[in-house]
Formats: sequence, C-alpha cells, structure tokens
Amino acid sequence: MSDAFSLSFNALGQLAVRLADGTLHEGAVAVRAFPIADPDHSISILSAEGKELVWIDDLATVSDVDRQVIERALQMREFMPEILRLDGVNSFSTPSTWRVQTNRGPTEFVLKGEEDIKRLSTNTLIVADAHGVQFLIRDLPSLDRHTRKLLDRFL
Repeated sequence: MSDAFSLSFNALGQLAVRLADGTLHEGAVAVRAFPIADPDHSISILSAEGKELVWIDDLATVSDVDRQVIERALQMREFMPEILRLDGVNSFSTPSTWRVQTNRGPTEFVLKGEEDIKRLSTNTLIVADAHGVQFLIRDLPSLDRHTRKLLDRFL
C-alpha cells in the first residue's frame, strides 16, 4: 500500500501527499472514520478541497514512516483529552465546574448541563465543556469508585 503514496509535512507544517503518479497534494487532512470505536482502521487522507486521495483500511499496513506522519497529522487535527479521574465538582446542579485528571494533565472545565454528557456505548461517554471542547471517558467501569460516584450524580 505504501508504494501508492508517500506522506510528509511541508515547510508550513501542512500534510503533503505524493501519489504514485508523482502528483503532490499539500494541505491534505487525515480523518478517522471511527475515531473512538476503531481508531487504527478506516483512515482517509483528503485533499485540501476534500477529495479523497488515499484510503487506509488498516494503519498497520503502511510503512513506519508514513504511520508516524499519519499519527502526527491525526493528533494535530483531533483534540479529545481522555478523562482518567474526576477529582471534584463545585456543585451537583449545572452549570458546575469539574476538576479532572486527563491523559494530557489536570484541568478544570464548566459543564453547562447534563445534556452535554453523551453516552456513546454502555461504557463510553463524551463530555462537552462550555467552550465545546470534548472530553472522552473511554471505559466507565475502569474508573475509580470516587469518579464513578460523582459521574452517577450527573447521569
């Protein structure tokens, strides 16, 4: 698959795709079809105009160099910190300020209302703060008891 394209970043930090026919597309975007449920499969590389240039069924099938470029491009595009622990809330009514530990460090955010907590599956939640930043809770049962007890007050 990697013979059909090569990936790099140009001097402006934009994703560049060189196709097998030699055409270069700068300003490309990497997009996951299923970013939470299946992040390593079904990845599309789109031109700046939104045209699909490359479809990747399985990230494991591309070269190590291209995989690193794709992962970096995805990280630059996707910002969804994962909540690891809920340290506290200032109120059980909304809006409330949440103090959390994430995979990107500690932070505080305001939850406007219970409707900003969306259940994606039995164990997975998305929590949107007052500014629209989305936080992922990947595996609810694996969280500590204190965090689950606080979350139960909002679910």
